[in-house]
Parts: sequence; structure tokens; C-alpha cells
Amino acid sequence: MTTLTPVLSAHWDEKDSFTMAGYKRHDGYKAAEKALKMEPDAVIQLIKDSGLRGRGGAGFPTGMKWGFIPQGDNKDHYLVVNADESEPGTCKDMPLLLANPHVLVEGMIIASYAIRAKYAFVYVRGEVTHVVRRVQQAIQDAYAAGYLGKNIFGSGVDLELVLHVGAGAYICGEETALLDSLEGFRGQPRLRPPFPAIAGLYARPTVVNNVESISSVPSIINRGAEWFSSMGTEKSKGMTIYSLSGHVTNPGQIEAPLGITLRELLDLAGGVREGHQLKFWTPGGSSTPIFTAAQLDTPLDYEGVAAAGSMLGTKALQIFDETTCVVRAVLRWSEFYKHESCGKCTPCREGTYWLVQILRDLENGKGSEADLAKLLDLCENILGRAFCALGDGATSPITSSIKHFRDEYIAHFTHGGCPFDPYASTLFASAKAGA
Repeated sequence: MTTLTPVLSAHWDEKDSFTMAGYKRHDGYKAAEKALKMEPDAVIQLIKDSGLRGRGGAGFPTGMKWGFIPQGDNKDHYLVVNADESEPGTCKDMPLLLANPHVLVEGMIIASYAIRAKYAFVYVRGEVTHVVRRVQQAIQDAYAAGYLGKNIFGSGVDLELVLHVGAGAYICGEETALLDSLEGFRGQPRLRPPFPAIAGLYARPTVVNNVESISSVPSIINRGAEWFSSMGTEKSKGMTIYSLSGHVTNPGQIEAPLGITLRELLDLAGGVREGHQLKFWTPGGSSTPIFTAAQLDTPLDYEGVAAAGSMLGTKALQIFDETTCVVRAVLRWSEFYKHESCGKCTPCREGTYWLVQILRDLENGKGSEADLAKLLDLCENILGRAFCALGDGATSPITSSIKHFRDEYIAHFTHGGCPFDPYASTLFASAKAGA
């Protein structure tokens, strides 16, 4: 892979990229004008033909999701954009909104028109105040320009766009919990069916899409489905933003075609930090099963990562070198999931608590092989039995780390502590010498 595909990130380095003037300098809002002259169904078909899949983690075809909205039902339809980016390691949507919020606004105009929605919402996490201000300013500028409100672009179409600031709950990244939060209730996942396309926000047909998914729409309208589908792989089309963090020389966002490998991305990012080597990494955030150096050449698309035993997820590539204790890393992730569990279902509420207790003992050098078996048994009882995917995600780093690094877990309770602790390492070395 020698060619990057900067589309969403093409103008991030311009000092006014987030302004209306900066966006319009690069054909901003031309796609919305074009789409509003098409039939709504034609817009949906174009997105279907492009092969765009949801960039929020699941990878569900975007055009197909739009097509699920019933037409002629005489009900209000809603578009909701999920900007509650909370997955540990995921940092693609916030930089996008900070550098170019207008591409999201334009994408929402097009998507709302396609699904016949007159009301659209952006749900953004409350901690990112600077992003909230950028998006709110972009919305205000769009209203002032006549791109939002009544008779947008003089087309006779109306669209009201509302920015909703969340309160920092990871669970609200789950689409039905997000809808409950938007309605003013505690953010907890709903039982499905009915699905949001039938009974979503305020029990009306609703489309919930990720920031990157909607932001990709204007370029597809402008350049065509064939242009978009010419990038990526056979079943995973287009470009996407990969987030590299951790022990990498130049961490950040890299926009590239789906199907690129971590080896290629590391080459572009200057490799693992100098003097160290890759130990393990996450392909899609902390809720996806971890990989090792053996998967360096796995195509980073939905099918390739799944075939290798994990999930592409949010394309959050967390890189860990040989100085990292895998048990400590998994414990930190598990503490996050325990804290963020909404408590609605027993497997997740109780299971994540006990996962943390056992992992804390193991990390501190207590426990035995029986505790590893207990961990795996707990994970088996959580997986597929929780109300939403949070429970499943909490088990992924545990089961995959035991699979790849069982010896490291055993080393903790064999030697009475973490072998990556400098003081403890001296004790282990002495113990080994004595043995």
C-alpha cells in the first residue's frame, strides 16, 4: 500500500478548515444542493451502490439501513448521529468534528432528505467541550446560510438540526441507550425488536448513524458510487480513518483504504517506538479480541479481521510493546467496563464486577490456575447473555489475552507479583537464580 486516500482529512491542516468559508472553498455544500435535486430513493440507491458500511463498529450497510425506514406512513422520521465516541483507544470522530464539522452537517442534510426526516440530532459526549462548540458554531452558520431551517437551499424541504450534549456515559454509545438519553431518560439499552427503524426516537422511525458514516456521504454524492467503491476491498468499500495510539513513533489518524494492514500503517507512522518491538495490539478498540505480531499482515477490513478472530470495530489500533504487562492492560480495560455498565442486566452488572476482582488478584500475584478457569467460565456466562454488546466487549480482551499470553498470567501468581514491575522483576530474577 503506497497511496493514502485523504478525503475526510484532506484539509485538516488548513487553519480555517472548520469554518464555513474554509469548507465551501473545497466545494462544500455542493453535494447537498445536488442531492436535493434528486429523488430521495435515488439518493438511498446511490449510497447502496457505493458499498458504504457503518463506521461506528458493526459495519452494517448504510444505504440498507436508510432503506429500512417505512415510507408513506404519515409519521415523523428522525436522523440521529452518534458522536458519543467513548471506546478506549478510539479517536477518529472527535478530530474529524474538530477539523471539519461542516462535512457532518452536509451529510446530515443529505441523509435526512433521503429518509424524509425533518428533524435531525447530533448526540455528542459532554467532555469534549471544544468539539461541542465547533459543531454548534457550524450548525449556526448553516442556519444563517439557509442550509438548515425552512425551505433549505430554496428546495421547499425543511430540516431542523439539534445538538444534544451527553453526560459522559459509555453505554450511550449503544444506539438504543442513546435514544433513551435523547428522550430524557437514563441511558439504558432497549429490548429489540422493535428496531429503531420502526420505533426509535419518540417511537418513530429513526436512523442512527456514526459520525464518519454520515461524513462520508457528501463525497459519494459529489464523486459517485464507482469512485467510492474503487477503494477498499470487494466487500469493504471505500476509505476510512484508522486511529493509531500507544507505543508508536507517530500516533494519530491515518485515512487509508479498507484492507490496509497494520504493517503498512506502522511503516507510515514510523514504526513501533525506537528500541522496542510489538507485543500485542487491538484492531478495533479495547472491546475487540487482541492480536499479536502474527497478525501484522491481516487485511484491516471487516471480513479480514473477522477471519483472523477479532473485529474491525472502530479501527482503534492500540499498539503495545514488550514493556507492557498484558494482565495490567486487561485489568484497566475491565475496570472501565465495570464502571460503565449501566446495571440493567445481571450478567454484565455482576459479571464485570467479578472479572475485575479476579484480575486484580492475579495482577498482584495472588491466585492460581483455577482462577484462570474461573475467568473463562465467567466470560462464557456473560458472552451472548448480556442485554447489549458491552458485556460481550468486556470478555473479549480477557479471553483473547489468556489465549495468547497464558504463560504471563501464570507468571504473576507463580512469582507473587507482576513481572513487569521493576522492583518485582529483581525479586523474580533472584527467585529464578535460587531455583
